[in-house]
Amino acid sequence: MSDHLPTQDQTAPHHTDQLTEGDSGLDSLQAGFQADGDVSLAQTEQPAPELWAKRDLDPSSLLSGAKRRLAWLDSFKRRSRLLIAVIEPGTWAVRYANDYFCQFTGLEVLAPSQGVKTRLVDLLHELDGRPAHDLYLRHILYLILRDVYQVELSELRPFEEPLVASVSSPLYPEPRLVEFWLHPDELKISQSEAPVPELGAWDPKRMPLGELEEKLRDPEQLHAFARHLHLERYRFGRIQGSILFEGSDVTVRETIRRINQLLIDRDSILHPEKFQQLNQLMRALFRASNSIILSAEGDQAKLFRHADQQLEVTAHSMRALQGSQFVRALEANQVWTVTDLALDCQTDCERQLLEQGVHSLLLIPLVVPAAESGTGHRQVLGLVGLTSDRPNHFDRVDCRHAKQLIPSFITAVSQAIRQRFSNIHPAVEWRFLQESERRTWGLPPEPIVFSNVYPLYGISDIRGSSQERNRAIQADLLHQFKLGLKVLDTVCAAQETAFGEQLRLDLLDHLEKLRAGVTVDVEVTAAHYLSHQLEAHFDYFSRCSAAARTAVETYRSACANEHQAVYVARAHYDQAVNEINHLLRDVWERWQQRMQHITPHYCDVQITDGIDHMIYAGAAIDQQFCQFHLHSLRYEQLRAMCDCARATLEIRNTNAEMGVAHLVLVQDSTVEIYHNEKAERLFDVRGTHDTRYEIVKKRIEKAVAEHTQMRITQPGMLTLVYSTDEEQQEYQGYLRYLMREGWIEPLIESGNIEPLQGVSGLRFARAKVLPAP
Repeated sequence: MSDHLPTQDQTAPHHTDQLTEGDSGLDSLQAGFQADGDVSLAQTEQPAPELWAKRDLDPSSLLSGAKRRLAWLDSFKRRSRLLIAVIEPGTWAVRYANDYFCQFTGLEVLAPSQGVKTRLVDLLHELDGRPAHDLYLRHILYLILRDVYQVELSELRPFEEPLVASVSSPLYPEPRLVEFWLHPDELKISQSEAPVPELGAWDPKRMPLGELEEKLRDPEQLHAFARHLHLERYRFGRIQGSILFEGSDVTVRETIRRINQLLIDRDSILHPEKFQQLNQLMRALFRASNSIILSAEGDQAKLFRHADQQLEVTAHSMRALQGSQFVRALEANQVWTVTDLALDCQTDCERQLLEQGVHSLLLIPLVVPAAESGTGHRQVLGLVGLTSDRPNHFDRVDCRHAKQLIPSFITAVSQAIRQRFSNIHPAVEWRFLQESERRTWGLPPEPIVFSNVYPLYGISDIRGSSQERNRAIQADLLHQFKLGLKVLDTVCAAQETAFGEQLRLDLLDHLEKLRAGVTVDVEVTAAHYLSHQLEAHFDYFSRCSAAARTAVETYRSACANEHQAVYVARAHYDQAVNEINHLLRDVWERWQQRMQHITPHYCDVQITDGIDHMIYAGAAIDQQFCQFHLHSLRYEQLRAMCDCARATLEIRNTNAEMGVAHLVLVQDSTVEIYHNEKAERLFDVRGTHDTRYEIVKKRIEKAVAEHTQMRITQPGMLTLVYSTDEEQQEYQGYLRYLMREGWIEPLIESGNIEPLQGVSGLRFARAKVLPAP
């Protein structure tokens, strides 16, 4: 956006004198002269002495006045910010345009008799859509009613409604928004020879004017009316005349409106996609390099900025920001401009911005006055900032625009603070909403803790997935290296090259190593090797011979995908794992709905090579919680795991190397969980005993039986892990219930688990899950 934007958008008037061919406004000027001194332009060119004598006028002064008026008219024509054009109906061809229209759209200024060889829809990007088409259709229907049916509807307001369209203007770096009207007053419609249909229910005389307005605003009703009148019969020259296009640049006003609309939407402005949209609009409005949001929550502040297509967040203490431009703006509680940050940079946060190239700042404080906060003191939410890499960038016009946005930003940031805790599992959402309400009022944060909750952990693991992926990597790399070897074979056959021969021998060495097996890092190292040692020379290799060119094209064709590599076996593996994961997730989610009816509880699900779930339940989450709820929930968890096992029993029939094993970790003692805002997970556990449970969760999947040294989890089987006699007794009862319902076989395998690092004394019980009857 350019610095010379008008400070206010001028709304185009609804009517203006139509410019016709050859009319440059001289008639108007002549009329003004005659009203002023009974002198026409023709008289000015050939002055009559008797007229001067009669009026006692000085001929030289009169001629000088006429020249001044002509000069003023010419200046008005060149400096006017109205966009005016004469448009041909139907084709939208521009027949005439004023100077500013041509400058604004990049058209060559032509005389009215020449016409402009372009269409309006090619200049206004959004004009070719439904709204503009409907507006044109309304005008045509109005003319048919006026000229064919002799129905006068001059007071109908839908015809006076403007539209807004985007225009790429050579005068500005960013697209501009133009509000425009179409005036069809000069259009005439001639009646066709065929008899016109009766208006029937569409007769304006049979309905109130307001009802007709609503019908014409409704796109479906509008097109139904057009079909009723057989609009096609009015084409092919029956519409004569021209349409006057009248518009004005409303970019500033419309951008502010769109920013306000975006801010009052329900989605949080801290959502990456919405923040990106907001950042784009703010940059356009203020001609800024970037925008930032600083949210203040008690003694902590978070700085949000858009960087590398992502939302970057940095945390700062309010104490560390003391003396900064941010705190000064909040204390002053007014729009704050920083002309050059390099001249006054006192905090680490500001120095980081300076290192990123920021010089000018426009800061918009978001403070709720004490009278409105309801707490007796003002509520500091934070601030919004615009940055520029140029000193002295922001001016008073920018400050005025910023003030218009303050109410909407206060609403949006307040909502964002609430929503930070609202996209939470419904069972614990109430506690997060309580905390968000406190912080909205500027109160210091309180920890979110749920004490004495029971953990229920389970995992459905795709057994053999790592080995299968390694085999897929090996197959793809072998194929790609063989294609590379074919390239070097053809190159070496076409010309003697010692270096090319050495590259060929290197590829043979890599192939031998790949045939022996793959390591964890081979996928990355092999791709790097091929890219730098082989593919970098493909342009030269293609010129060595026709066979070499064919080999290079074959290699490139095999790698023509988003991975830029042979990705056949790995794609098959990815598809197989995704199908299993989707199946497990669907089954678990169906059971989770039933489990929530037993007692509201928190459940977190993670999906990798399989699916694992972490449930927390207790009176801290549901005040009605009791031991019956706990036993019901534990038994329902086992039934859900058996259903997951049943759903995946057929997998081994399609892929003998991959199956799904299912495990439930039992712990009868409660834990305390808390929300750690710095962690990715919603909850962490507290206490030494609780930490032990977390360690077991991470290591139990690969645990082995003490006597057989075989994995305790097996595909198609449900494994329970426990440590006390009480836990064993309770879950033996659940296993008996599962047998009675036909979920598992009667044979239960059990034993001790080989001590894990830092954990010992665990036992297991295992049963085979039966197919569905």
